[in-house]
Amino acid sequence: MALINAFKDKLQKVKEQWFGLGSIFSPGKRVDESFWDALEEQLLLGDVGVDLSEELISKLRYVAKESNIRDASALKATFIDLIVSELEKIPGMGKPIEVKNKPTLVLIVGVNGSGKTTTAAKLAYRYKEDGQKVLLAAADTYRAAAIDQLKAWGDKINARVIAHDVGGDPAAVIYDAIESAIASDTDMVIVDTAGRLHTKHNLMEELKKVKRVIERKLPGEPSESLLVLDAVMGQNAFHQAEVFNEALNLTGVILAKYDNTAKGGIILAVAQRMSLPIRYVGLGEGIEDLELFEPRAFVEALLS
Repeated sequence: MALINAFKDKLQKVKEQWFGLGSIFSPGKRVDESFWDALEEQLLLGDVGVDLSEELISKLRYVAKESNIRDASALKATFIDLIVSELEKIPGMGKPIEVKNKPTLVLIVGVNGSGKTTTAAKLAYRYKEDGQKVLLAAADTYRAAAIDQLKAWGDKINARVIAHDVGGDPAAVIYDAIESAIASDTDMVIVDTAGRLHTKHNLMEELKKVKRVIERKLPGEPSESLLVLDAVMGQNAFHQAEVFNEALNLTGVILAKYDNTAKGGIILAVAQRMSLPIRYVGLGEGIEDLELFEPRAFVEALLS
């Protein structure tokens, strides 16, 4: 219950923007064709997607008919169960990063503007708070601002940052970060990569090179290759995810800026269309505003 209550506050803006979904299940509302039309409309507005919207409604219609349910509020718990079931079909959904090796290496990837650098810092803060020794690697060597931003975050959370000059080789940054992590008995290395445009073939090839360097230096790593998606982008995020997944064999997705989206159903769409687990969700600008994605607590908070 505490987790649900914590989510409620942080999801308030999403609920206000995706305004119609929770209210559809208000007590006293009749389960008739206007109810089903309104539910479908809200699912589509929230970027759940046509196929999944139809599937959810079909299953809910069956329950309503078999149990002779006339009041919409009596369907709310079933609707929540259906959504949670869809999410939990995906292996690894809501699973935290496990520190199995020293160092465990986490590769953070995504396009420019997705919130990748801030997310890397939030993740580092989360694991430092859990007592882990964390090192950040500034492998976005294309932009001085990205290096400076990660250094500033490192100062704020008291985490070391390994960085080279602008224009340097990202693979060399990662190599040095691994060497430093081994020498200092560090638990986790979080690598912030360049905001690669998924249409730039040479940049994707460079990302593959980075992964090869990691694998040679630390067999079995990276333990995690996590894609940061801007939740505000909605359906436009899918092509990005497909390209990154092809290059890296992603282990999960972090949805950034979820607190700013009216497309609340993007979580369902990502899970179904990409078969990738949502691992964490960004719910604010503060360093502590990165939440482990727990499906039931999240959905109940969104529909409360």
